[in-house]
Amino acid sequence: MSPPTTTETVSSTPLSIMESAHRTGEQVLHDLQSTQQGLTGDEAAQRLSAVGPNALRTHKASPWSVLGRQLRSPILILLIITAGLSLFLGDATNSIVIGVILVASIGLGFSNEFRAERAAEALHSRVTHTVVVLRDRAACQIDVVDLVPGDVVRLALGAIIPADLRLLSSEDLLCDESILTGESLPAEKEQAPITGDSSLGDLACCLFMGTIVQTGSCTGVVVATGGRAEFGRIALGLGEHQPQTEFQLGLKRFSFLLLQVAIVLTTLIFIANLLLGRPLIDSLLFSLAIAVGITPQLLPAVVSTCLAAGTRALAKRKVLVKRLICIEDLGDMDVLVTDKTGTLTEGHISFTAALPVQSEISETELFALGLLSTEVDYSHGAVSLLGQNPLDAALWESQLAQAFEPGSAKRLDIIPFDHQRRMTSVLVADGSGTRRLVTKGSPEDVLRICREVSPQVQAQLDEQFDAGARVIAVATRPAAGLSAIEPADEHDLVLAGFLIFLDKPKANARESLIDLAALGITVKIATGDNAKVAEKVCRDLGLVSGGTLTGIQIEALSDEELGTAARESTIFARVSPEQKARLIRLLREQGRAVAFLGDGVNDALALHQADVGISVDSATDVAKDAADIVLMDKDLGVLAEGVREGRRIFANTIKYVLMGTSSNFGNMFSAAAASVVLSFLPMLPGQILLNNLLYDTGQLAIPGDRVDEEQLLAPSHWDIAFIRRFMLLFGPISSVFDFATFGLMLFVFNAAPGEFRAGWFIESIATQTLIIFAIRTRRVPFFLSRPSAGLLWASLGVVAFGVYLPLSPFASVLGFDPLPVPFFLALLAMTMVYLVLVEFAKRWFFSRPAQQTPTVRRRGRTHHIQRRAARFSVPDSIRGP
Repeated sequence: MSPPTTTETVSSTPLSIMESAHRTGEQVLHDLQSTQQGLTGDEAAQRLSAVGPNALRTHKASPWSVLGRQLRSPILILLIITAGLSLFLGDATNSIVIGVILVASIGLGFSNEFRAERAAEALHSRVTHTVVVLRDRAACQIDVVDLVPGDVVRLALGAIIPADLRLLSSEDLLCDESILTGESLPAEKEQAPITGDSSLGDLACCLFMGTIVQTGSCTGVVVATGGRAEFGRIALGLGEHQPQTEFQLGLKRFSFLLLQVAIVLTTLIFIANLLLGRPLIDSLLFSLAIAVGITPQLLPAVVSTCLAAGTRALAKRKVLVKRLICIEDLGDMDVLVTDKTGTLTEGHISFTAALPVQSEISETELFALGLLSTEVDYSHGAVSLLGQNPLDAALWESQLAQAFEPGSAKRLDIIPFDHQRRMTSVLVADGSGTRRLVTKGSPEDVLRICREVSPQVQAQLDEQFDAGARVIAVATRPAAGLSAIEPADEHDLVLAGFLIFLDKPKANARESLIDLAALGITVKIATGDNAKVAEKVCRDLGLVSGGTLTGIQIEALSDEELGTAARESTIFARVSPEQKARLIRLLREQGRAVAFLGDGVNDALALHQADVGISVDSATDVAKDAADIVLMDKDLGVLAEGVREGRRIFANTIKYVLMGTSSNFGNMFSAAAASVVLSFLPMLPGQILLNNLLYDTGQLAIPGDRVDEEQLLAPSHWDIAFIRRFMLLFGPISSVFDFATFGLMLFVFNAAPGEFRAGWFIESIATQTLIIFAIRTRRVPFFLSRPSAGLLWASLGVVAFGVYLPLSPFASVLGFDPLPVPFFLALLAMTMVYLVLVEFAKRWFFSRPAQQTPTVRRRGRTHHIQRRAARFSVPDSIRGP
């Protein structure tokens, strides 16, 4: 049967996964108009056009959604309504001024945030997830979003099922379906159709999108993609909202703090002004303008600009961040748990020698046994290494593999590798029909099921481990009468010998470890390798070990004991996936910000458990899916740059936050107090909004500011108590100088309302803006810490423009009157005194020890569904199911 040339039947009568489960594989292929050899490229393209991409998410930057976020502020909405009402009641000038300022403010936030969204879109498009399919009768890799019904897919250990599939063939297949069913135990799979009524969890002949191949391998045909798949329906039901990171939660807590302050202050101002007999509209507009002045309106834009700039810098270093906000969490890291292969070593594993331990077995025969016990399908002559583990690939890439004759032995059955047994077994028959079981795996596990192991063999193995070699043991036994095998058959084996592999330490790994140590990051190694091999690599690289724990030792410890031991130990060897995740959890519970770097299927649990999951572009599906950050090159040096970038972004974000809670808050508090004392409003609503707009515009240069080196040497975290203390110290200092300005205007210059407002507008914009030079560093500003040229000129430009406005032709429209020259001399003197006082207060404030509360983040089922759905993403709108 050849594939069809039209898509009418496939697209108009889609086959459900339940229907496919009751039919044989051949019937399902017929219904989908496909074959065992898959589709042609042209047919797949037609179907993709008809049914759409295999996508659940879109990472396209939407200007409307960004604009919606800008307009979502209840205070802004109320202000717009009130300004409209004011216009309706006849106060046209003030309403138009407020409207223009609001439009400019929203436009500023929109342009910066949308630019950041575009950067995120470009970034997301560089992270790809592929799957092996049969197209035009050949195996090839395609992006998962390009799968269509009828595609024939090959999957191996660690693969994430890319769509709903009907099994065509399988080898000892177990799938983790917990993300769908909640069942912790893996589900057994076989290709035989089911009979009778069954629930989703009983469809043993079907594989579901988003689930994981835990053991074995298989071939299946795609039945449903995108939102038509079972997982797709759930993911689409959750919407696009992503789980919040610790940084986002910190922003949320900070915003809530300011909202509380704004509500209390504006309510009191509004009531006080009404009691003083002022017009309702004027009182409401003034109160709302104060609320806008207190809230850091451009904080999302500042954060997004910081993150976008950081993302571009990291992308140049081949570090791809799945979500912009994760850069902040990368900077929080103070413990890095990593595997050894590819980070401390080159990651290119090469076969070096075969060491027989039986005199009757030659090196060539031992090597051939190693090839027979790989999971590679060699029965057709040509061998495909797509999706194979690095050790099997290294054997087939060796020169000795060229002499291997595929017809010399026929594979009858296989037990694929899994992380519990840590071995692969095959049942093979030679040309004469003699059958034998061949097992290949970790030496400790293989030796345990061998009959006799002499001390000389153990010494030979230890010698290889001490030299830092990776070793695989091969053992055999006769298997007469067996037609299939299972793990229970792995016993009474005779050790044939060892296969030796080499993975050299990286040339720059030592420098990278020194770099990470300078950043206050403790590096710990979690590896499936032998402890001696890991210790040898660490010694060669100068990594001082605090001790080694093996998987067996870890299993015997309670959580409390392991938490204490994990704090001191550096190497964790022969650890299982569950043990890695347990280590990460216990380290986090001690208040550490833990990153995990892994690229294998056995790393997925730990990646999900970590504060920051880091993987590489060549990683298995499961690892890359679980990670927040993907390294195009597996290099710790690049990771150190990422940490610096994360800390720089956090430092610059906090600069803006601390400004908003010091002089900005102080000025708004001063305006509130003055409105009650004075017979007129100290500043009109439009003037407050204009002041806020100018101030925020100058601060958009903060993302490009320099950060002092000492601020990069340790992670910083959100501390709302710290921010509150900062606000309560520096806010009143700002208010003191505001009140001094009030006194100067009233008692020295006998200022009219227009002059008073002009004088305070200039003083407010000057102190609010120039304080950034003191707050941006804990050093003496300018002398020991210079700001970036962009921040310097932006701040000076804003102050100059603020001084110009009351003197400009627009002064009368804005409600300003001209000021006498002596005022500017007094303003200069007061500003200098203010900045000096802030400097002394800053030194006293930062000299006190700051206490931070450790945080523990808990991740649930929704988090994992959202993470997994993110791999099925396209830069366009997606169709509904």
